[in-house]
Parts: sequence; structure tokens; C-alpha cells
Amino acid sequence: MTIFEPDATADEPIPAGTVHPRDSSKDTPTSVGRLGETIRGFIERWGTIWVEGEITSWNVRGGNVFGRLKDLDTDATIAFRVWSSTTRRLPDDLSVGDHVIACVKADYFVRGGDFSFIVSAMKHVGLGEQLEKLEKLRAQLRREGLFDADRKKVLPFLPQTIGLITGEKSDAERDVHRNAELRWPRVRFRNEYAAVQGDRSVPDVLAALARLDADPDVDVIIIARGGGDPQHLLGFSDERLVRAVAAAETPVVSAIGHENDHPLLDDVADLRASTPTDAAKRVVPDVSEQHALVQQLRARLTGRLTLRVNHDIAQLEQLRSRPSLRDPDAMLNSRSQEVHLLSSRARDVVDRHHAQAERTVSELRASLRALSPGATLARGYAIAHHDGGKVLRDAADAPAGAQIVVTVERGSFAAVSEGEVAESAEPQQAAPTRRMES
Repeated sequence: MTIFEPDATADEPIPAGTVHPRDSSKDTPTSVGRLGETIRGFIERWGTIWVEGEITSWNVRGGNVFGRLKDLDTDATIAFRVWSSTTRRLPDDLSVGDHVIACVKADYFVRGGDFSFIVSAMKHVGLGEQLEKLEKLRAQLRREGLFDADRKKVLPFLPQTIGLITGEKSDAERDVHRNAELRWPRVRFRNEYAAVQGDRSVPDVLAALARLDADPDVDVIIIARGGGDPQHLLGFSDERLVRAVAAAETPVVSAIGHENDHPLLDDVADLRASTPTDAAKRVVPDVSEQHALVQQLRARLTGRLTLRVNHDIAQLEQLRSRPSLRDPDAMLNSRSQEVHLLSSRARDVVDRHHAQAERTVSELRASLRALSPGATLARGYAIAHHDGGKVLRDAADAPAGAQIVVTVERGSFAAVSEGEVAESAEPQQAAPTRRMES
């Protein structure tokens, strides 16, 4: 959309001194400065122009903005400048990708030969106004934490079943299936078809999401749509859909549009894929890569085991080379001789101790026998005692007529005391009785 409003000087005659093509030739060329002034003179006669396009560049330097505006349908672009005095009157959230209309006036800088447009007004229009609302919603959802990385779920390494929400027989469906099956031929899908643009888009996708999220066999859900007009992608920024994806128990992958498309679904999904093809590549592993990895791990394990076995074999060979293992009989014979020698020494020690013990016992037995009352009786002595067993130590204890018992070496007999008698010569010692040693 381009609306031209002529300047008040547009109908005035061309200023004097303006160069005309017929006024110059190879013999009488005009100067660069005069040509520049002529261009500026013509340009300044233009009025302001309201132009519609997409901002593709937006750079702020010294409070001024230098950018470019791109045609919505072609690759045509224009350069524009916004002076600092004007930027204060513009919306604060203008940025690259915005769909805007701007009031511009052409300007030619003679010294640099630069042509651009000076912006006096700019605002979002159409989709730009909707995107402005979406950006406000994006900021609100971000504040609520719906885009936080710590709430995103980890995708399974190899999903049992992939749930796919897309348009029936769409390029997105074909791309996801083909690339997933190339990477993992046995991959399984459960497709849920939905309108991916228009009034039915959001309700259809919400219903499909609910069905897949309730299926215990579905391990991951892909919401896919090919690229297109940004207006057609607005359904994937619907607040109802964004909140439903955030609440889903199953991990969700967003694969909407192309790399530059960025609906709110991308922010809330557990994984954002740039395209449906990219989603297929990121959801299932590559079977050839996994096979190569298994072979690599197997080779590494084999190498480690081989090193360990070789190390153990070397240790065994080293142990076998030792004398004790090389000729174990020699070591046993040597040890056997030592055992016999020690055993002989032990027997000698035991015999000596036994003989010494026998001599000691004999000596103790002889001493005990010499000190015993029986030995005294054997030498001819007798022991007199009352019937009650009390030994008579004094003659006065056995007055005349007293009944006493006399014990000799070979028995005892009863006697009657005749009283105390006068001391006489020592009694004759009886010859000791000889005994047979047993």
C-alpha cells in the first residue's frame, strides 16, 4: 500500500540552475555537485508518502534509527531514517519483522550521494497490530513461568509411538513421516488430523492434543505445519493452545512454519523444531548412527577386555616363572626336610622334658614318702591314741587302766595302760622292713 501526497512545491517550475540532460555533453559535462543538487531539487518536490512494508533492519545510533523496509510481496526494499525527535513519538516495541505503515519523505544527501526516506510517523497495522497483542501475551506468559527451561520435559530417546497433529495429506505430514522412517524404519505414528489455519484451527488442534495426551502408548507429540503467511500461523499463538501444551503430560514438539516463524507455541513446547523435517530428525535417533555407536562401543569394550586378559596372562606367566611355581616339588621337599628336622627336635625336647619330669616326680615321691607317718611306722615306731582318735603326746594322758589303741606299721591293737614308767635306755630300733618295688 503506497499513498502519495504531493508537496506544496510539486507544481512549481523547475528551479533555475537545474541541470537538464540536454544541457550536458561529453564536451560540456556538468559537475557532480550540480547533478547532486539537481537530484535533491527534484526529490524535495516530492510530498510525503504513506508506505506499507516489513521492517527488516532497525539500528539505533545516537538516538536516531537507521533501517530498511521491505515490500510484503517482492524483494524490493528502501532505506529509512528516523531522527531522535521523531522516535519519541513512535511505539516503543517496533522491531525487525514488524508489519507497519510509515509516513516518509524522500531525502537525498548530496555529499554522500545517499538516498533514503525520512520517517515522520510509523505504526503497526493489520498483522502488526495482532503481533503487538501477541507480544504482550508472550510477555505475560513468560512472567507466569510457562516458558521456563526447568519446566520443559525431556524427550524419550526412542519413542514407542509418535503422535502427529497436522493437516491431512499435508507436506508437513509427508516430511515428518519420510524423515523419521529414514532415520528409524520401525518408527510408529498415530496421526491426528486438524485444520492448521482458519477458525477451526485452534479447536481442532486442542481436541487432537487431548486425545494424544490421553493415549499411554504415545511418548511424544509433534504439532507440525508448513510455512505460509504469518496471518495463517496466528492460531499457533492462541492462548488456549499455549496453556494446553504447557499442561500436557506428554512432551510436545513444535514444528510450525519455517526458521523465521516464531509463534508462542515454540516458546511453551518442550522442544522447538525449525521445520517439520527438523522435528523428525530430532525426535528419533538415526539407526545408522546408533549402529555405528554400538560397533564403536563394542570395539572399545573388546579392546579393554583384550588388554585386561593380556595383562592377566602376563602376570600369570610372571608368577609361573618364580621358583616356587616352576618346581613346586623341590620346594615341598625342602619344606618336608625342614618339617622332619623340626619334628625330630621337638621329640627330643619333649623326651628330655618328660625324663626330667619323671625324675622330679620320683624325687618328690621319695621326699613325700620320707615325711609320711607310714615311713615313721616302718622304722619301728608306734602311735598311741585314745579310742576317739586323739594322739597321746604325754604319758600323763594315759593313766593306769586307760584303754588305748596302738598303731604300728602293719595294723593297730588295743592296750591297757599300766601308768607312767620311769625313763630307761633308748628303745631298740627295729630293723626296717624291706618292700618290693612295684
